[in-house]
Amino acid sequence: QVQLVESGGGLVQAGGSLRLSCRTSGLTFSNRAMGWFRQAPGKEREFVAAISWTGASTFYGDSVKGRFTISRDNSKNTVYLQMNNLKPEDTAVYYCATGPVRERLRESSTDYWGQGTQVTVSS
Repeated sequence: QVQLVESGGGLVQAGGSLRLSCRTSGLTFSNRAMGWFRQAPGKEREFVAAISWTGASTFYGDSVKGRFTISRDNSKNTVYLQMNNLKPEDTAVYYCATGPVRERLRESSTDYWGQGTQVTVSS
């Protein structure tokens, strides 16, 4: 059974930092690209960041470039999202996802999702 379990969300003041983790099981983590997406109330789901199977390539949405960093530890089957200089507009439920691709993960190529973790940024 494939599982993606996010953790690390919470309430933080604007300008603060959080690190999200997504621990996976039941799949060959090291062969898959991983990604983070988010959805704010009343808005469509948005791409945040993605990382290739080796970690050599990373991709970011325009709204988070320079503030967020995605990384992975294949020995722990875990992907991370370091979020710095958080803004109120970053408030959303953050989801990790994966798909049967090795390089750039796009929402259209995902096959497994986590349950999400809430991030709330106060002004």
